Amino acid sequence: MNRIFETPLYAYRRSPDQDAATPARRPVVVVGAGPVGLAAAIDLALNDVPVVVLDDNDKVSFGSRAICFAKRPLEILDRLGCGAPMVEKGVTWNLGKVYFGQRRVYGFNLLPEAGHKRPAFINLQQYHFEKYLVDRVRELEAEGRPIEIRGRNRVTAVETGADGVRLEVETPDGPYRLEADWLVACDGAGSPVRAMMGLDFVGRVFEDNFLIADVRMEADFPTERWFWFDPPFNKGQSALLHKQPDGIWRIDLQLGWDIDKEREKKPENVIPRLKAMLGEDARFELEWVSVYTFQCRRMERFRHGRVVFAGDAAHQVSPFGARGANSGLQDTDNLVWKLKLVLDGLAPESLLDSYDEERLHGADENICNSTRSTDFITPKSETSRLFRDAVLDLSESFAFARPLVNSGRLSVPCTYDGSPLNGPDADDMPARTRPGSPAADAPVAGGWLLDRLGGGFQLLTIDRDAPDRLDVDGVEIARVALASDDDPSGGLAERYLGAASGAVYLMRPDQHVAARWLAFDEEAVRAALRRAVGRET
Repeated sequence: MNRIFETPLYAYRRSPDQDAATPARRPVVVVGAGPVGLAAAIDLALNDVPVVVLDDNDKVSFGSRAICFAKRPLEILDRLGCGAPMVEKGVTWNLGKVYFGQRRVYGFNLLPEAGHKRPAFINLQQYHFEKYLVDRVRELEAEGRPIEIRGRNRVTAVETGADGVRLEVETPDGPYRLEADWLVACDGAGSPVRAMMGLDFVGRVFEDNFLIADVRMEADFPTERWFWFDPPFNKGQSALLHKQPDGIWRIDLQLGWDIDKEREKKPENVIPRLKAMLGEDARFELEWVSVYTFQCRRMERFRHGRVVFAGDAAHQVSPFGARGANSGLQDTDNLVWKLKLVLDGLAPESLLDSYDEERLHGADENICNSTRSTDFITPKSETSRLFRDAVLDLSESFAFARPLVNSGRLSVPCTYDGSPLNGPDADDMPARTRPGSPAADAPVAGGWLLDRLGGGFQLLTIDRDAPDRLDVDGVEIARVALASDDDPSGGLAERYLGAASGAVYLMRPDQHVAARWLAFDEEAVRAALRRAVGRET
């Protein structure tokens, strides 16, 4: 077994807060040092917002857990300064294949378009992912950034008020009290913070159970996503195969409805299932085994006064489609810049209501796609099964049927259509970069567009003049000046100009488009900025 599970990454150390005569007050406390909580804390520290992360553990998560990380979250991680080691370690893949029985019915490419820095997906075990995030925290600490992780600090009570949050925290040295202007709860699907506040999920729990096994073996399978409907080794059910780093393979096997979960996890029951799939002579070792039940649920609201929920603490989806950790990283990407503006007094507290609106939209989109995937993978009636099987048969020869095949619609970034923060749009511009959408990457002179955008408000100009800087009531907008011929491939023009001869884009700190115009208009830009920070509606 990998010794990474045994090594404390943020071992318990007594904090001066534990000896304070009155509770210390922190601008932001994050509960949970998983991928979402650590990403939130790193983003806050990069924005010079002092942040303390509390976690009742002091090590990486046991087992691979989340393994598929999509292009947009990788771009977010680049902005946080830790994308490169994850991509270097991870297994890159763009291709997938779908099987029905023993037949391959078709394949697909998730990133057929050239001109992107990051691939459609990487596979990387969650324990590696968390380790790289902690490494980034240590780098920020060495730079003097205001970030701290406290291991074996378990939150036992939460009291909310109009001006902040009061916490009771249990440690190996006993309890202490801590206060925060804002609390960001990233403490997982079983969120103790959510329970302490008497909040719960709404949505569906499906009676569908899957065995998840991480297997160490040498195999010559290609680096692709393979999904089987009704395979001979798991008749009437489904299966999934993914490659991970370090000779680890992820195998998911549908088990059915009425099962004994603890019994199914025992090696004497897991190994025969895997041999039926891999062959009786296959040599492998079990690295990690679990059983999960499909769930598509969320909180009714993600913001409750000064407490904001993110990641699995706020929403849950079935794992097919890689929507859990990926959507959680997009939660914090949406939240942190808004929290920074509110803390600095540059935006009203009501700006955080747009986190609720935008990320509820993202969660509902994920839940909708995940529910549809679940219903296709595990039909609930004979009629549904007949329809599914007919679609799979047709997809082998007819392209029109392939979009109907749903082996887990894979994670794509959310576009915030209808957001109250969206400003004006211009005619004859590409739909993919309309207001509310995430910026599409493109090669530009000296590198990549998203690397040039960074993490602040930016005025992206293409073949248009504009001031290098604008100050709008204390919020700075920096210009990124490009020409369409900075990208000889034409990707920049195709993604940002369309039929237009030039363009001006106002980009948010989370690299989503706030507004766009055919030419620079200072008053229009200022008005769009005020709208983007919640000052005007």
